[in-house]
Amino acid sequence: MGSRYAGRARVQPTTPAYLTIKNRELLSSPPVPILQISPNLRIHYLEYNPRGFPAVLLLHGLGACGASWAMQIPALVDAGYHVIAPDIRGFGQSPYPGGRSRISDLAADMACLLGGLTTGPAHLVGISLGGAIALQMALDSPALTRKLVLVNTFANLRPKSPGLWFYYAVRFILVHTLGLPAQAHAVAHRIFPRAEQEAYRQELIKEICQADPHGYRAVMRSLALFNVADRLNEIHAPILIISAEEDTTVPQSAQLDLLNGLPAAKHILIPAAGHAVIIDQPELFNHHLLEFLNHG
Repeated sequence: MGSRYAGRARVQPTTPAYLTIKNRELLSSPPVPILQISPNLRIHYLEYNPRGFPAVLLLHGLGACGASWAMQIPALVDAGYHVIAPDIRGFGQSPYPGGRSRISDLAADMACLLGGLTTGPAHLVGISLGGAIALQMALDSPALTRKLVLVNTFANLRPKSPGLWFYYAVRFILVHTLGLPAQAHAVAHRIFPRAEQEAYRQELIKEICQADPHGYRAVMRSLALFNVADRLNEIHAPILIISAEEDTTVPQSAQLDLLNGLPAAKHILIPAAGHAVIIDQPELFNHHLLEFLNHG
């Protein structure tokens, strides 16, 4: 792929084991607020530098949680941003309320979160599932959208290779038969395949296993049905698309389709990084993220 761009309660968050000392201290210091979105839905979120401006909303991938952005949060705080990293409903410490979890529902949750925190328009940064939610927010809540950063994501996920269809089918079967632990191990070994990534693997397994199994399955089904490819021309916010050269979860073809549907978007291809590019190459990722947010 080419490049075009050179009511809050409080609980204590968990801290990923692999973090640097600075990141560990930042994540372990504040309690996690809870915002009641509706009588049966509350959203847990990490919040840093609430007096910063503007807000940056960090949207995690499937099975992860807000703490998965731990390697980006210090850099964003140092740059003066108000950082918000929620746990999407059914993941992390946000309970699953039951019923449907369409991508539009998840986007509406995040719009309510920004409204409850009175942040005004925010930069939306999403990886994989989080990128799909960011796209939906830009369509449904354009007044809340400053800039979009879409990381290893898609407007419509339709694999073109038999191998990827098989991988998705295995994941679907695992989560509906053997449950989240089997799913977690399969996903973690694909995203972090190298021996030296064992700490990352174990952390991702732990994150996936704490998800609500019904919520996880509901979001998997919603991702399979998600398709905003025909509406991309409705998005007018500045956009940066970040792709990882070695992503084996979201195919490059799907990311290229997204790029082609957003002709004004800037694009970065990060080498030597897989689907979890925010962990594989955090310094390089943060450099491009901040350059875009600060200067466009």
